[in-house]
Amino acid sequence: MLAELGRADNYINGEWIADGGTAESTNPADGSVLGHYVPGTRALADQAVAVARQTFDQTDWASSPRLRAAVLFEFADRLEAARDEIADLIVAENGKLRREALGETIGAISEARYYGGLARTILGRTIETAPGNFSMMNREAAGVAAIIVPWNAPVTLLVRSLGPALAAGCTTVIKPAPQTPLIHQRVMQCLHDCPSLPKGVVNSVNENGTEVGEALVASDDVDVISFTGSSATGKRIMAGAAPTLKRLSLELGGKAPAVVFDDADLDQAVRELTSGSLMMAGQICVAAARFLVHKSIEQEFTARMKAAFSAVRTGPGADPQSQMGSLIDLPNQKRVASIIEQAADEGELVLRGEPLGQGAFMTPSLFRIDNLQSELVQEELFGPIVSIEGFEDEKEAVAKANATRYGLAASLFTRDLNRATRVSRAIRAGTVWLNCHGRLFAEGETGGYRHSGLGRLHGPEGLNDFLETKHVYLEAGTV
Repeated sequence: MLAELGRADNYINGEWIADGGTAESTNPADGSVLGHYVPGTRALADQAVAVARQTFDQTDWASSPRLRAAVLFEFADRLEAARDEIADLIVAENGKLRREALGETIGAISEARYYGGLARTILGRTIETAPGNFSMMNREAAGVAAIIVPWNAPVTLLVRSLGPALAAGCTTVIKPAPQTPLIHQRVMQCLHDCPSLPKGVVNSVNENGTEVGEALVASDDVDVISFTGSSATGKRIMAGAAPTLKRLSLELGGKAPAVVFDDADLDQAVRELTSGSLMMAGQICVAAARFLVHKSIEQEFTARMKAAFSAVRTGPGADPQSQMGSLIDLPNQKRVASIIEQAADEGELVLRGEPLGQGAFMTPSLFRIDNLQSELVQEELFGPIVSIEGFEDEKEAVAKANATRYGLAASLFTRDLNRATRVSRAIRAGTVWLNCHGRLFAEGETGGYRHSGLGRLHGPEGLNDFLETKHVYLEAGTV
C-alpha cells in the first residue's frame, strides 16, 4: 500500500485555501487511503467566480494572446516535467493501467501545447458590404468559464477544456471530480508554478456533494459551462443554466456501436475492439459498447471475442502484466455485477465477468441480445461489459447503429471503401473510426449528436464555445 500522498486544497486568486474539514481519497485497487482533500462550499465557489469575473473585467488577460500562449506553453512544460509523477498518481487514485495513465498525461501535454499555438491565431474577418461600408467580425473571449471535470480521465479532460478556454482569453473556475482530488492538486501545482500566469485567471474549488457545481451553474457571473460527464447530469446542468442563459459545452454519455461487416479483417477487428471496449475498464464514453456483427460471421466473431476477453489479465494498474485495471470504486463494481445478472436474464451470457481480490476489479463480460428496446442496449453501462447484436445487411446495420439516443462515437470494419464511406455518413455520431477504435488527439474535434452533447472539444472548433463574435460596423465612405 502507498503512503498517504498529501492533501488537495482549494485554489483561489493564486492562493491555496485549506480552511475546513477534510475527506479521504482512496485507492480503488486496494481501498487504502491515499490522502485527503478539503471539500469546497457554495461560498468558496462564489468567491472563486467573483475573482475570475474581476480578473476578466479589470485586467488585460483577454486582449493578450502572446501572454496566453506563454502560459499554456509553460503549463505544458511543467506537466511534462511532472509526467511520471502524475501518471503514478492516476494509477493510484483512478485505478487505470500505467500505460493508460501515461498516455493520458502525454495527451494533456499535447493539448496544452496545441492551444498555446492557437492562442495567437484567433482571427476575425472584415467584409465591405457596400462602397465604404465595412463590417468587422471580431472574435472575443466569452468571459468566465466554469469547467466541471469527470474522474475517468481527470487530466486530459481538464486540459482539453482549460486549454481552449485560456487560449480564447477566458478566466476560469474548475470543479474537479471528488474521486480524483490528488491528481487535480498536482496539475494545479503545475499551473501555480507558471511564472506568466496572472493571479485569478485559474481558480479551483473541490466539490461537496453537489453544492459547488450547483453554485457555478446558477451564478450570474459565469458565462460558459464546460462539462464532461453523464447525459443525466448534463440535462440537470442545462436546466440549472436556463435562468441565466449560459453557453453550454457538454460532452455527455455514449453507447458507441462497432459495426463489423462480413468482409472485415477479423484479426484486426478483434484486436481493435478488445482494446477499444476495455480501455479504462470500459469507463470512457467513447468505448465500444455494442458489437454489431453480420450474421454470416457472428458465430466466428463471438468465439474470437470471447477468447480475447477471457485472455485479458485484470489487475493493479502498476503491475506491468495487467491488461485492464480496476473500476473507480466498489459501488461501481456492485453496479456492474448487477448489470451482468440482468444480461444473463435478458440475453445470452457469452462470458461472465467476476470480481477479483479486495479492490474494485471486475473481469470482462460479453453477452448476446436481440431486443433493441432493452435498457442493456439503450443505456450507457460504463464498465467492461459489451453486447453482441447481429444484422443481415447494410440497412439494418445502420438502423441498429442509430437505434439509441446517443451519438458520440462509432466504428466500422470493412475492406470496402465505398461501403465505409456510405455507412460512416449514415451513422449519426460525432466521430466514426474506420477499421480502428478509440483514436483521440488534440487536432481532431470530438463531440456528440443527440443526447451525447452540445459543441465540440479538441481542434480549432474547441475554441468556439469560449468565444463570442462581435460585429463592428463602420460607414467610412469613399475617396
